[in-house]
Amino acid sequence: MTNGKTMKDLQAEVDTYISQFKEGYFSPLAMLARLTEELGELAREVNHFYGEKPKKSTETEKAIEEELGDLLFVIICFANSLNIDLEEAHDYVMNKFNTRDKNRWTRIDQESVE
Repeated sequence: MTNGKTMKDLQAEVDTYISQFKEGYFSPLAMLARLTEELGELAREVNHFYGEKPKKSTETEKAIEEELGDLLFVIICFANSLNIDLEEAHDYVMNKFNTRDKNRWTRIDQESVE
C-alpha cells in the first residue's frame, strides 16, 4: 500500500509535528543517541525473527515494520534538525553507487562466463 508521499512530504509532516512543541528537535548528539537506540530495537526484532535469540515469553511482540518506521522517523528528525534535504542526500548516494560502485556487484542480467 502506498500513499504517494515523497520524502519532502515526509520531512514536512515530521516538521509540522515537531514544530508544535516548545522543545523542538533534539540536539545532534541526542539525535544520534536516539538513532542508536532505535537501531538496537530493530536489531533485537530481526534477531528475534531471523536469529538464534528468541524473545522470552514475557517480552512483548513488536513488528520489524514498526521498528523501521521508528528509525525512519528519527532519521527524518535528524535531517530536519540539520536542514538536510533527504531527497538530495539520496540522489547523491545513488549517484555514488551508480558511478564509483557500478561494477562492484554481479548484475542479474550478466551471464556468468566460466
